[in-house]
Amino acid sequence: MSNKITVIGSINMDLVTSTGRVPEQGETVLGDDFATIPGGKGANQAVAAAKLGAEVEFIGRVGRDVFGERLTENMKSQGVSVRYLEPVTEKPTGTASILLSEQDNRIIVVPGANLAVTPEVVESHENVIAGSDILLLQLEIPLESVAKAAELAKKHHTTVILNPAPVQELPVSLMDNADYFTPNEHELENLFQGEPEQPSHRSRCIITMGAAGVVFTENRKEKKVPGYPVDPVDTTGAGDTFNGALALALTKGVSLAEACRYANAAAALSVQKMGAQGGMPQQHEVDTFLETQGGTNT
Repeated sequence: MSNKITVIGSINMDLVTSTGRVPEQGETVLGDDFATIPGGKGANQAVAAAKLGAEVEFIGRVGRDVFGERLTENMKSQGVSVRYLEPVTEKPTGTASILLSEQDNRIIVVPGANLAVTPEVVESHENVIAGSDILLLQLEIPLESVAKAAELAKKHHTTVILNPAPVQELPVSLMDNADYFTPNEHELENLFQGEPEQPSHRSRCIITMGAAGVVFTENRKEKKVPGYPVDPVDTTGAGDTFNGALALALTKGVSLAEACRYANAAAALSVQKMGAQGGMPQQHEVDTFLETQGGTNT
């Protein structure tokens, strides 16, 4: 295998406001800080894989606005191909308004142009999917588009990793076409509600448990890959880092356990820095970290 990864998903500008307390209805308060930070689960996972050395194509949509221009330039600077990240006129760039106060947050996501990633858009890039080793998907674009992408990947024998976040009920066809699911423990509880028991679906789950590591099933046996104890500074984007790193490791033909170990290491490094994309490690950083832990790199 090479290391060609295609990510189809969301790209947002995060609008982050910090304040001492949340205003009551109709009240105005002074904030402490404000920042615009590139985000969106799809974009985050694409950046994570690219920083680790993968050849990444990103298929998505932004608005014809300042945020769209900035996000596109940011993806380029992180090593992600943006030839299939196109602007649309009918919707603004997706945003996430994040209010930080009293060690908690409140978030309002406006999908905007992410909703323009239609099944027709996905189908128009069938050749990109066919030429990829791995297709990495999430659930912040229309569900029917995710299902179409997985269907095309199955047709062309491209491995599909589906990060089922934000969690929602999935069509059986999508469940059948995904090779791996990467839910956290909360998402796992809700992932299979509403469908008959499907052991084959559950057996494809790689369950992330933060610092505790991951659990997956192999040869009908449950296996655990421990995490790495670190002092976290900011856990934002750790799951996205894990997914991008997992995809990169699997393109190299290593075992699933080894791929999870590599992804755990990348996620552990990411939480030691501020910001989602800003905290994502480079390949040499993961290699060095694994060497200090007494293991080998991918």
